[in-house]
Amino acid sequence: MPILYLPHGGGPMPLLDEPGHQDLTAFLKSVHKQLPAPKAILMISAHWESHIAAISSALQPQMIYDYGGFPAACYKYQYPAPGEPSLAQNVADLLRAHDIHCNLDQHRGYDHGTFVPLMLMYPEANIPVVQLSLLHSLDPAKHIALGQAIASLREQGILIIGSGMSFHERNGSLEHSAAFDDWLTETLVATPIEETINRLLNWELAPSARDCHRREDHLLPMHICFGAAMKRTESAEKIYSGLLFGKRISGFLWR
Repeated sequence: MPILYLPHGGGPMPLLDEPGHQDLTAFLKSVHKQLPAPKAILMISAHWESHIAAISSALQPQMIYDYGGFPAACYKYQYPAPGEPSLAQNVADLLRAHDIHCNLDQHRGYDHGTFVPLMLMYPEANIPVVQLSLLHSLDPAKHIALGQAIASLREQGILIIGSGMSFHERNGSLEHSAAFDDWLTETLVATPIEETINRLLNWELAPSARDCHRREDHLLPMHICFGAAMKRTESAEKIYSGLLFGKRISGFLWR
């Protein structure tokens, strides 16, 4: 299976026909055409962090409306895709085999980093979904290692999706976002693998890095995607580039 890192937009706005999200919404609705049909989805959302890696294991996950100030309908969205406890256990076994501490979370539901893009990508909600958390440490090396540990899921028909934003800062400028986006694209698409690893480990040295990510929670799902892809697919393809809130954002696919 390929591996996808995508921007999920601002809160529920991709679902609201918000004018600034129309291009992103169109991408999310159509990107499945570039992907084989998955047996299940492993989602890494920017909106779930844990001290050790956590894996959602509920059979019927609930909804988490982790945003505020939107119309009442935004707190009634349902995405009834089932969980898959056996996949959650498989993920835990893979992490532990790589000496990565983890636990299963039977209570974790779908946050908006998960349900918003999936409502557009797979509206039938008939593909099982399991979530893997980020780590509170925000250590880039540990997130690449998470990806390396779960890489074999690709061979099992599991679609790994990193859901975040390549730019996530209210006060940054278009120039800042363009500089960082150019660096990220060069890093993922056109850089030898060893240099790519070094760049991602030291991403804070990139042009305008902290102007684009004061806190890197929306970037690190990409590190997990890269880690999962790097052994079999060294370079990504840039499959989305757009403007959101006047800033440049991108999506990448490892085939």
